[in-house]
Amino acid sequence: MRIREKKKIALALSGGGIKAAAFHIGVCLALKEKGFRFLGGSPETVQRSSKPNDPMTIRLYVGSSAGSFISSVLASGYTIESLVNAFEVGLGYNKVFNEFGLNELKPLTYRNMFAINTRGIIKSVPHFFRKKSILSGGLESLLKHAFGINGIFTTGGVESYLRKHVLKINNFSDLGVELFIVGTQLNHSRKVIFGDFKEVSKDARIMYANFARISEAVAASTALPPVFAPYGIKQNNGKELYFFDGEIRDTLSTHVAADHGADLVISSYSVQPYHYTPELGSLHQYGIPVIINQALYQVIQQKIEKHIEHQQEIRSIYNAVEGYLRQAHVEPIHRNRILEIIEKRVNFKPNVDYIYIHPRPQNHEMFFVDHFSLNPKIMARIARIGFKSAISTMRKYGL
Repeated sequence: MRIREKKKIALALSGGGIKAAAFHIGVCLALKEKGFRFLGGSPETVQRSSKPNDPMTIRLYVGSSAGSFISSVLASGYTIESLVNAFEVGLGYNKVFNEFGLNELKPLTYRNMFAINTRGIIKSVPHFFRKKSILSGGLESLLKHAFGINGIFTTGGVESYLRKHVLKINNFSDLGVELFIVGTQLNHSRKVIFGDFKEVSKDARIMYANFARISEAVAASTALPPVFAPYGIKQNNGKELYFFDGEIRDTLSTHVAADHGADLVISSYSVQPYHYTPELGSLHQYGIPVIINQALYQVIQQKIEKHIEHQQEIRSIYNAVEGYLRQAHVEPIHRNRILEIIEKRVNFKPNVDYIYIHPRPQNHEMFFVDHFSLNPKIMARIARIGFKSAISTMRKYGL
């Protein structure tokens, strides 16, 4: 792979809470050090800051869950350093910031992330608590009513933070670069891709939606159940649809970048299950929450590995067929037609390459630290892991 010859580079960022965001920041800092540029902002800004055939320039962003937050900020024209400041990575809380400058971001706080779902709590007050004795219902009835709340918190605080303090451009169509945010439709079995689409289109698996503002799409993509309530967005016809975490259907949505013309997709994900080490011992000693976390991480990792293996298998089959057709001296017109059929049937794009950046098994801290901690020291360590992971990966490609 010759990275410097790629025409359209995309960055795809997955979810995992603030921990994943810190990891992505470290990855982006490493990419910058290796010569990559992050374009963003209005079409005029992008045109001024880019050059024709400028190599190693990222012009397309795909974000899911926490990755949607980072992607939207970068696509809006902010620098990696401003993200470091906003998340307090290594710099601490910046009390003085320029609210109107693109190089400064207002620091993100717990209040922004964890807005209490007061509306949901009020609605969830059990009807029988108000109308009749609790004793008239059984245990099942009690549990159903007691857990009737759709989420303790709401991502409305994230939406407000982005809309008021970050996104000077809040419409996908007004950006000078491409941005796609992935969510999951609550009352259906398909994922949704928010972006600058001419019209809403959908099938059994995917909805391509053009009715959300960027801040709304991020709020929908980051609504992780059961902590955060599903986020409602009104369609163009006034009907409200509800969405939640973009990682539920697909952990990696690299196909979104490839489907929109990227020939190199750099994907960053932070999930890394725990591997035994004598210093930390067995997880059975750490209790239920840690064991559940390990189980979830193993499920997610399996999905990611299957996704990558599938891509590699399709490429291997494609290359084998192409090699045989050449060896059999099949005429180019028929050879190309056969290969086009394969490409269409399996949605394979032979000119697209993928780079995956993720923690290593020995990065135990990625497993044990909290997903939503804004502690500067913890975030700095996670960002450092992301930085080293990206540097190590890029060495394999001669950078």
